[in-house]
Amino acid sequence: MDFAVEVEILGRARHKNLLGLRGFYAGGDERLIVYDYMPNHSIVSHLHGELASSSLLDWSRRMKIAIGAAEGLAYLHHEAKPYIIHRDIKASNVLLDSDFSPRVADFGFAKLISEEVSHMTTKVKGTVGYLAPEYAMWGKVSKSCDVYSYGILVLELISGKKPVEKLPDGKKRDIVQWVTPFLEKGSIEDVVDLNLCGKFEHAQLRVLLTVAMECISNKREKRPTMWQVTEALKFGPEQKRIKEVIRNKDAVHDDG
Repeated sequence: MDFAVEVEILGRARHKNLLGLRGFYAGGDERLIVYDYMPNHSIVSHLHGELASSSLLDWSRRMKIAIGAAEGLAYLHHEAKPYIIHRDIKASNVLLDSDFSPRVADFGFAKLISEEVSHMTTKVKGTVGYLAPEYAMWGKVSKSCDVYSYGILVLELISGKKPVEKLPDGKKRDIVQWVTPFLEKGSIEDVVDLNLCGKFEHAQLRVLLTVAMECISNKREKRPTMWQVTEALKFGPEQKRIKEVIRNKDAVHDDG
């Protein structure tokens, strides 16, 4: 079923920030999907994997990834017919092409939803650390679940931290718990990945943190849509305008 869903969705979705389908094969016990080749692997490879030591993700590339991934999700949520909820947005599912442009991938858990439906209840699938509270606890899935996961992904891009990390005492701490004290103190520079060696744009950092924290609101109705996120990112460091766009719930006729 995951294979069939992925083929159907990839066949429908066409956007520069979605992984392209080249073909598929289903014969006997074999199930193969042919994608565009992504030479720069995934975000997780650069932040936590074998490519982390190379420090190839400078600040401009991280910004490019954040914006491109948002545009890909906005297409799924607002342009695709029926619209598509990904349900597994995470660092390993955002691949990077030769120019480090992001391609959202892996649609095996995705849901095709008609415009008349704002949310549904389903079996929980996805990855711990990225799941919206209402989805993790009650299986209530909507576009806002993807928005929450995107917010976690942005915090990961900024900080280089994993969504959930194990502490020396054996306890676990999620990225929201880690970042919150810094934001409360106004020490936003302290959340930036040390691998960047202080090379980042302060104004852009404020933009990304504003967007990320709006996305990870525990209340679904307070999160922006992905259309609002992309619009906010386009306004750069104009903080007042960013909050106006994100909080303008009439900007898109959609409560998902």
